[in-house]
Amino acid sequence: MSNRKKGLSLLLRSLGSRNYRLYFFGQAVSLIGTWMQQIAMRWLIYRLTKSTLLLGVLGFASDIPVFFLVPFAGVLADKFKRQRILAITQGLAALQAFILAVLVITDQAAVWHIVVLGALLGVINAFDIPARQAFLVEVVENKEDLGNAIALNSFIFNGALLIGPVMAGALIAFFGEGLCLILNGVSYLALLGALLLMKIPESKTASGNIELGRGIMEGATYAFRSVPIRSILLLVALVSFMGVSYMLLMPVFAEDVLHGGPRAFGYLMSATGVGALAGAVFLASRRNILGLGKVIVIAGILYGIGLFALSLSHHLVLSLVIAVAIGFSLMMQMASSNTILQTIVDDRKRGRVISLFVMARRGVESFGSLVAGVVAHRFGTPDTLMIGGIVCLLASVAFATKLSMIRETSRAFYKDMKDAKSAPQPVPVVRINNRLPVGVPNP
Repeated sequence: MSNRKKGLSLLLRSLGSRNYRLYFFGQAVSLIGTWMQQIAMRWLIYRLTKSTLLLGVLGFASDIPVFFLVPFAGVLADKFKRQRILAITQGLAALQAFILAVLVITDQAAVWHIVVLGALLGVINAFDIPARQAFLVEVVENKEDLGNAIALNSFIFNGALLIGPVMAGALIAFFGEGLCLILNGVSYLALLGALLLMKIPESKTASGNIELGRGIMEGATYAFRSVPIRSILLLVALVSFMGVSYMLLMPVFAEDVLHGGPRAFGYLMSATGVGALAGAVFLASRRNILGLGKVIVIAGILYGIGLFALSLSHHLVLSLVIAVAIGFSLMMQMASSNTILQTIVDDRKRGRVISLFVMARRGVESFGSLVAGVVAHRFGTPDTLMIGGIVCLLASVAFATKLSMIRETSRAFYKDMKDAKSAPQPVPVVRINNRLPVGVPNP
């Protein structure tokens, strides 16, 4: 029993920080609402139009603002207090959900309303995501627990992916899309309340003396001069561009290849979520970032092989097993990449580097979705998955050649952190009768 408690305390150690505890539970509620809205918006636009093309337009409109705006958002995340930025973005996102809910409930919602409000949410997310990612270092008291906090974040994200769509499906069937949108608007208030209850030391707040244009260039130069950071960003961008075809093409794969329809699609998505949750638990149990570079390589190779194997599968059970491996490996690769970046980056440039990570992950993915759709239309879904798998596999092998530099950077970070901990702390000077002791200079 003691070993079990010890293992659980290791798994949940970052929850020992009060601020992170508030952040964790606030996000858990908010993310379930977010997935409910995603399902409701997609179902709504398909119910109104019966058009898969407009589904793609909605996805593109929601993601493309991230690609263009996130570099500016990264500078703002370094320039202003991130806690305040997140409070603003959460309030605006809640307002967006309530506006769409009113339009749906009153039967006034048109396609252009959904697309425009989806794009507006994309703009909000462009400023929210870099600040949210960079904010982690402020709410985790022990920086050694940062990797654990990122893994737990991935856990609740994928847990919400399992819970939110199921709840949305039931609510849409009985009450329509409007209730999902209202509940999502309310769910934002959970994170907003958590932000207001946090006490962030002033020493951890960002500086306000960064110029926008110079700040973007400074962050990009810093990131691409660092071999570990540059290598991670390029790998993430390649996988996002070529590997995104898995998520995009799953409905087509379930219908045309497995001949299973929406039920097979649901099983595949759930299997991916199960794999991702397992990966999050594995990463949360690690003590530090040492060895994560190797994890990125192994996970990337496994993801590439998984896509390749899925392209050859025609059986549902085999496809589900492969889907678990794909979800596990993709989560491991992205969360490990995020953890290394968050750990080795200069605190003063954290928001800008994380904005580049978001750009490589979410921004590039929007273009990858369009390319995957065109390639699948021309060559078929299995061949598109196969091409994506081969590219991800080769990219991971190329990344492996940079492991030694990433290993050296990680070790240097932990050496510096241990040196800082072991450095003698200044002894407080006690005044006696408002006078300094003999031999102590007047400050």
